[in-house]
Amino acid sequence: MKIADLELLQSLDRPTVAPDGSRAVVAVSHPSFDADDNVGQLWEISLDAGGSAAATARHPRRLTRGASDFSAQFSPNGAMIAFLRAAGGPPQLVIVDARGGEPITLTDQKLGVREFVWTPDSASIVYSARVAEPGRYGSVEGLAPTAEPARRITTLKYKVNGLGYRHDRRSQLFAVEVPPPDAEPAYDRAPMPSDAEGDTPKPTKVPPSRQVTDGEADHGSPRVTPDGEHVLFTAALHDSADVDLRDDIWMLPLTESSKRPAPARRTGTAPLAIGELAIGPDGRIWFTAQDLGPDGTDFVAKNGALYLIEGDDVTRLTDPAEHDLADAVLTVETAETALVAETARGRAPLLRVDARGAVTLLTPGDVEVTGHASGGGAVVVALTTPDSSGELALLTPDAEGSLQLLTDFGAPLRARGLVTPVDLTVTGRDGYPIDGWVAVPAGAGPHPVLLNIHGGPFTQYSVHLFDETQVYVDAGYAVVYCNPRGSAGYGEPHGRSIKDAMGTVDMNDVLDFLDGAVAAHPQLDGSRVGILGGSYGGYLTAWTIAHDHRWAGAIVERGFLDPEAFIGTSDIGSFFSAAYTGDSPEHRATQSPQAVVGQVTTPTLVLHSELDLRCPLPQAESYYSSLKRNGVEAELVIFPGENHELSRSGQPRHRRQRFEMILEWWSRMLPVAKGPAK
Repeated sequence: MKIADLELLQSLDRPTVAPDGSRAVVAVSHPSFDADDNVGQLWEISLDAGGSAAATARHPRRLTRGASDFSAQFSPNGAMIAFLRAAGGPPQLVIVDARGGEPITLTDQKLGVREFVWTPDSASIVYSARVAEPGRYGSVEGLAPTAEPARRITTLKYKVNGLGYRHDRRSQLFAVEVPPPDAEPAYDRAPMPSDAEGDTPKPTKVPPSRQVTDGEADHGSPRVTPDGEHVLFTAALHDSADVDLRDDIWMLPLTESSKRPAPARRTGTAPLAIGELAIGPDGRIWFTAQDLGPDGTDFVAKNGALYLIEGDDVTRLTDPAEHDLADAVLTVETAETALVAETARGRAPLLRVDARGAVTLLTPGDVEVTGHASGGGAVVVALTTPDSSGELALLTPDAEGSLQLLTDFGAPLRARGLVTPVDLTVTGRDGYPIDGWVAVPAGAGPHPVLLNIHGGPFTQYSVHLFDETQVYVDAGYAVVYCNPRGSAGYGEPHGRSIKDAMGTVDMNDVLDFLDGAVAAHPQLDGSRVGILGGSYGGYLTAWTIAHDHRWAGAIVERGFLDPEAFIGTSDIGSFFSAAYTGDSPEHRATQSPQAVVGQVTTPTLVLHSELDLRCPLPQAESYYSSLKRNGVEAELVIFPGENHELSRSGQPRHRRQRFEMILEWWSRMLPVAKGPAK
């Protein structure tokens, strides 16, 4: 895979299945250099019984032709499909006849629509959208952002990476009635002579939306009860919401009223961080959540579990020591079963969990399930594999663990050439096992080696196709990457082992894995190595090069580099530094790359994004300035208009430029015979 092949990285959204199980619809997107955006449409795949699914496999049909169509949902009666469309502005809610036809736009929210759900009668849709304070964010035509009034901030949590300020544009719930897809369209009104006599209201082409919630909190994950009478949602409405990480599931009547009633809490008093929420056909509430401990702040390496609400009783169905469901997509399959994908040892297998807590593994092997849906007895999953960034598959009912691929979106990229990384487990210096992968270029070598470190830290490298590995291998570098202590997927003790001790066993693990990979693969040149990583990976890269000096070069990207300065500047600064590096400035300094930057001698490229609010730009600027003042060969690259997610979802031209800069850096610091890819 070369840099230019970024456009071939197809990503699948969460699918939706027709109520009769006859077909599935999924949004498929990819980066476009021409559009300099991630573009995508909805695709339809037949699931008809009697072998027709096999007959239509690898032949999905493009259903829409918008520039950015995503988040499709069949209506409960199967007659319509709702989805979000971003057409040169924020995404709006759109419906289309399920048989095809011209889409109808239902909203004109100034800041766009975020999430939505159909009511059971298919007559309305409940959605969430941010509501700007009067005078802000374009609510007054012609008023520039610099002319807005000053912001008065009285809370700790007032901004979010990728969004910016949030305290003055809270997410609220709305309801909108859905017109029949064959209804008369709205037309532009022609001017009349009488218009000169006074102001004439501008007609609207969208039906009116009714606001359902209000208040100083973000309201999300709307779900409507089977009787259509109430809407459930997640929000942090409790008094201590600004100093803890808890949120709850709440319920409101959906019927219109002259006075909006207070919502009722459904999750009791447990301090939980809610993940996904779903309602079964019998009205029971299924949800995933992490237990945050008595004070609601203990988030470090906390696995998620599946819960069930029946009446006023909240029951935990799964053991977080056995299954991590913190990032799980949740689908209620039947009244008695739900589907979730767990984070497990570099994979994300699909599980079926019943209302008694019994767990069945459905997709063993090297797959990472990213989304799923059910309907009419059919279960469809979106997944990634070592040779595809996104496919749709049918879970066959005749045998557990059997998947029938319905698409082959990865074929064009696979034809360009991919390498399959090899699993490796290395025993560390203290006897601890470290899992990871080694990807080796063609030829006998010896090849220069790049040690890549993931972010998080409570995330995992996994088996899915990783564009960074593929591009570096194509350029002639062997790539070594692992899940050191602190990572997700190996249980809470593994993840919590670096709490108050960052840069200790985690550094030992990545170095021991590198040494083990070099020993296990003669094609690797252990005397010519580079190191790189982003976010927490940027932290551990910067920390490692201050303590180990074998490297020909390093790349520190969007790094968590100064835990002390992180407090009060990052969107998670009010809790992250204290939880991971301790409460006292003195103890934080013992884990700070900025505190030991004077020990660095490795040439270092510092990459950062201008609008990064997770690891704010000054983290990089201070670190880079210190390197330069200490005489270390260093460069700083700042990407305008990008945030912490540049490498994953940034503008495609910036993603391409990022790869070009990385390979150009390695061509100077750690050259290979063939030079950088184009």
